[in-house]
Amino acid sequence: MISKSQIKLITGLRQKKYRDSSGLFVAEGPKVISELLEAGFQADYFFSTKVDPSEGHEATAISEIDLKKISALKTPNTSLAVFRKPTYPELRQSGLILALDAIRDPGNLGTIIRLCDWFGVEQIVCSADTADCFNPKVIQATMGSIARVAVHYVGLDSFLRNTQLTTIGAVMDGASVYQTELPSEGILVMGNEANGISETINEALNLRITIPRFGAVQETESLNVATATAILLNEFRRSTGK
Repeated sequence: MISKSQIKLITGLRQKKYRDSSGLFVAEGPKVISELLEAGFQADYFFSTKVDPSEGHEATAISEIDLKKISALKTPNTSLAVFRKPTYPELRQSGLILALDAIRDPGNLGTIIRLCDWFGVEQIVCSADTADCFNPKVIQATMGSIARVAVHYVGLDSFLRNTQLTTIGAVMDGASVYQTELPSEGILVMGNEANGISETINEALNLRITIPRFGAVQETESLNVATATAILLNEFRRSTGK
């Protein structure tokens, strides 16, 4: 049985200010919850309509009606858990790092986190105006990859200007990524869905690359930022072998 105070807490966590003040976030669905638990994330509450002791994690039984009250999904999954936000290790200035400049759409951010997990990018740095990585929609889109990718929110302009790594920005008028020698270590910067990389961040770049269009008409204005990230991360891994 879920209490009224628990319902109020969980539904409140849909808002960033309550996630920030409480240090908690919500995850839904057995796959996402299982991956977070296996990664050592601490669950304060774990509710499920299908309690199975053999799974090794103790869940509290909940009715489908009560689950619908606390779920942020149009069609609730069978389980929901409230986790404590992790404390990430200190940001390492090594390897390939992804930087996000004002990525606003939670679905895009979640997909990008999952892509980083796939391509072995362990660190993301975000501008302060990028979507919150603990937004429920972001958590769902990561499908558990948030457990393996550290997301840091920084003053992005200062970070890029002070790093010793090569800074590479994805822009419309850059050099073709297919004809550019890419570094095995560096910071790949992806820009806002509508406006691309901001002017101040653009000034901090060492290298500007683009994904060329091959269509005969070439009227498509741009690629979705998550799609572009997938193409560029693939090219970094393919060309550098790392």
